[in-house]
Amino acid sequence: MTPILDMAGISVTFPGVKALDKAMLTVLPGEVHGLVGENGAGKSTLIKVLAGVYAPDEGVVSLGDEKHISTLTPNLVHTAGVRFIHQELHLVPHFTVAESVFMGQEISGRFGLDKSTMNARTEDFLRETLNADISPRTLIRDLGTAERKLVQISRALIDGRATLVVFDEPTAPLASDEVDRLFAAIGGLKSKGIAMIYVSHYLREITHISDRVTVLRNGKAVKVFNEVSDQITDPMISAMVGREIAEMFPKKENTSNKKLFEARELSGMGFSQVNFDVAAGEVLGIAGLVGSGREELIDTIYGLLPVTSGSMTLKAEAYNPKRPAKAVKAGVALVPRDRRHDGLVLDQPVIDNINLASLEEVSTVLMEKRGVAKNRAEAMANQLDLRPRNVTMIPRLLSGGNQQKVVLGRWLAKGGDLFILDEPTVGVDVGAKVEIYALIRELAAQGSAVIVSSGDPLELLGLSDRIMVLQRGFLAASHDAKDVNVDSLVALTTGGSSGAIE
Repeated sequence: MTPILDMAGISVTFPGVKALDKAMLTVLPGEVHGLVGENGAGKSTLIKVLAGVYAPDEGVVSLGDEKHISTLTPNLVHTAGVRFIHQELHLVPHFTVAESVFMGQEISGRFGLDKSTMNARTEDFLRETLNADISPRTLIRDLGTAERKLVQISRALIDGRATLVVFDEPTAPLASDEVDRLFAAIGGLKSKGIAMIYVSHYLREITHISDRVTVLRNGKAVKVFNEVSDQITDPMISAMVGREIAEMFPKKENTSNKKLFEARELSGMGFSQVNFDVAAGEVLGIAGLVGSGREELIDTIYGLLPVTSGSMTLKAEAYNPKRPAKAVKAGVALVPRDRRHDGLVLDQPVIDNINLASLEEVSTVLMEKRGVAKNRAEAMANQLDLRPRNVTMIPRLLSGGNQQKVVLGRWLAKGGDLFILDEPTVGVDVGAKVEIYALIRELAAQGSAVIVSSGDPLELLGLSDRIMVLQRGFLAASHDAKDVNVDSLVALTTGGSSGAIE
């Protein structure tokens, strides 16, 4: 088949960085083409070249009937039928679904907006193309995240001229049980002959949804998989990082039996009568679906939510923080699930973000010792292999994996007895995950107790010494990680049969 998109020999250079080095991407009509690579591999740059945001230093693009284009413009790309579905939703909460879909492309009638036609076209498109039953009169603020994503897709495609749709990390804001709705919508687009580029760090999604996959590394297209199945996951990872990863997870060291943190009959908003403990040097995994109480339990331990009954002890002393500042003072550190909103000051440099929790170490009276702060931040950047090493950069410009390293660096610099990591690798590429996993096990090896809350069963099994499972606010199970496999953990989490506990 004649490709609907053929990008050949694309090179882009920024000051001191070659973001793309003769990169290639070919997409066939009607296919879902996966695009994968570590953070910094060039995925975003290649997509921005396609969008007409960046002009390549060299290379040509053939797009539909337009052949050998040296420079794309946003208008040319849109006219050719290319549409982009970004990770961020960017919807107005008080607009209706139909108003959101037609925002910027409204239909006018004799006396203003033709809302009747807009409502009817929106409802038909959602139902017939995306297999979604959503009222066009519903306000955006009353929709779930998955439904908002479908509205975002409808807005991009409602004009009926799309031939190629680019999905950039589309499931990042979705809960695990919402992803199937998006996949059903993608299936609806594919059935209508629309080609798609699917960019994601979640390799299981890539193998599930893609017909072919291109792997980028260091700005180059290093591998194209023309046949896709679960069996290509390991070869994909090897192509992405340029080395074999026999072990994604570091070796687990023996832990002590000294209980460092303990919860007894603990109840709070969203969970009840939970009993568990964590020893010094141990990694405890917490599994649970959305609504299981997993997030609320983490927030309660850190003082973001109140304890309603029960008790906690930390280092054999009563512990009940009324606010996060007291938790930090007691030696508790939290790496939050939403690093951009809760973990980082995005427009303050890395140096300030790393020193934020331990200002007393870099200041005297009311004055900061800037040189000390910089040296401390640079030492942590080296330890974490932060890329780039420049601690004067603002985190907004860093990749997801490097943003997460900055949050981790803050608490490594501060130190603590109990480290809580809530979804520590969400939106992070494979290579950065391996580095973060090593840091987590290093914390345990140094004698801290570590709690990891995650929706990824493989992550929990690979990292944890023990795993506890929450269902609808109650503790449903607790097992040594070595006695649980993926199937049994998923079964325990979803409330199915207990599965094969080894």
